[in-house]
Amino acid sequence: MSPTNPTASDSVKRNLGEAGTHLGQAARDAGDAIKGAAGAAGSAVKGAGDQAGDHLRLGRANVKADLADSALAGLAAAENLPEATREQLDALMEKGQDLVESASDLIRERPLASFGVAFAAGWILSRLGRDR
Repeated sequence: MSPTNPTASDSVKRNLGEAGTHLGQAARDAGDAIKGAAGAAGSAVKGAGDQAGDHLRLGRANVKADLADSALAGLAAAENLPEATREQLDALMEKGQDLVESASDLIRERPLASFGVAFAAGWILSRLGRDR
């Protein structure tokens, strides 16, 4: 497909990547909030407890926003999943048909060799089955 018309598989990949980016940002925001609160709590200045609380509240709000964005991106990916699955199944079926056609051509070109290979494979499988 062209870049202007992405497939459902491309949309799923993009949305999952976006969800991962938002999760990473949430982790960074949580770390920044904890560092800021620890720094404010460790300072000897009056009102440091208020600053620490402010850092934690702001960090919590940022983390919540990042997690909400991640959830939305995950839902968008889930919406495209059935179509992406269908695309992948169609591609797999097409490859399977190509393989069957290729095998048919080989059998038509070399029927004796094909029979010999099939016979040998059957014999090997039967021997493996008996050993158990």
